[in-house]
Amino acid sequence: MPEDRTNLIALREANSPNEFDLRRVGAHPDYWYPLAWSDELKVGRALGRHFAGQPIVLYRGTSGTVFALEDRCAHRQVPLHLGVVSGDEIKCHYHGWTYDQCGKCVNVPYFGMARLPNGVKSYPARELDGLIFVFPGDPALATSRFPAGLGSSQRKDYKTRRLNRQVACHYTFMHENLFDMNHQFMHRKQMGSIKANCIGRQHGEDWAQVEYSFTRTEGRQSVGEQVIVDLMRKRSVTKKDFSDHMRIRTDYPTQNLKVWLGRDIKETNDPVLDVWLAYTPLDAAQRTNRTYGYLSVKKPRVPGIIHAVWPFVVWFTENIFREDKEIVEYEQRAYDAQGADWNNEVFPALRDLRSVLARCGRPMP
Repeated sequence: MPEDRTNLIALREANSPNEFDLRRVGAHPDYWYPLAWSDELKVGRALGRHFAGQPIVLYRGTSGTVFALEDRCAHRQVPLHLGVVSGDEIKCHYHGWTYDQCGKCVNVPYFGMARLPNGVKSYPARELDGLIFVFPGDPALATSRFPAGLGSSQRKDYKTRRLNRQVACHYTFMHENLFDMNHQFMHRKQMGSIKANCIGRQHGEDWAQVEYSFTRTEGRQSVGEQVIVDLMRKRSVTKKDFSDHMRIRTDYPTQNLKVWLGRDIKETNDPVLDVWLAYTPLDAAQRTNRTYGYLSVKKPRVPGIIHAVWPFVVWFTENIFREDKEIVEYEQRAYDAQGADWNNEVFPALRDLRSVLARCGRPMP
């Protein structure tokens, strides 16, 4: 790197408003991360996946159970996901070396059973609500940290769609984008002009939460918005009588967004919108993530109406997600060009979130 560029970066970092560079904080491996959808992995098949540069093979044995191993044979380092699943074991495609579900090498066809070589690393793997999760860190912590459920995705009184996309940015940009509803200006073509009003913020050791109400200052409500909120609103309620309530919460390492009708929020009340999201870093530098999620909309009382209008929900949310994806990828490109985090963050709730992500994550080399 040229000396003047090095000096510029050092000067900028010295005068940065940030106490730390969040883009150099990796996702902590001592949590469960989704690596695939359950229906992507059939019995007797294998998939190659990554977590923060670590190659991981997922395979489903004939018992139906999913297992996760290091995705490289101990022999010649070729990917095990190219191999053959036999029972609850997997055989390397190259020479047929066989590994059990714990990663132990149990057979080398031409070598015999007397002196078997070392095996490969294994990972705890479990399925929940249609997703395959892997625990990349200390296995002793896996059971206590397994999530209880993924939003409202499995409830029959909600209609749910999957969220699944690869995004070329550090996972922390994803957390910040959702948490900070002041960026509604960017979605003006989809929603008109919306002013977000922060009505509360809280945070703890491994969580942060922010709450909003919204005011439409210009334009009209889109059809997608109407489907999500207005089908559940009582006809007797006029637009002058309500102010809807949004809560966004990061429980490290996942996020959740909920919207309720009105402001009298109780934990027993069902939200009209419930979004659950997880961001799995793919490469070693963690500049790319796979976003997995569920978007669940409360069904109105009229039978079948949600199915008839569902295409409007898909169209609306796809446009919102497309704009969010584009902007966070611009943020990543700016970071890469500048070589450091030059952001000037002033929103207190987002500063709370950044502290949680820095505290819970693990510094990268």
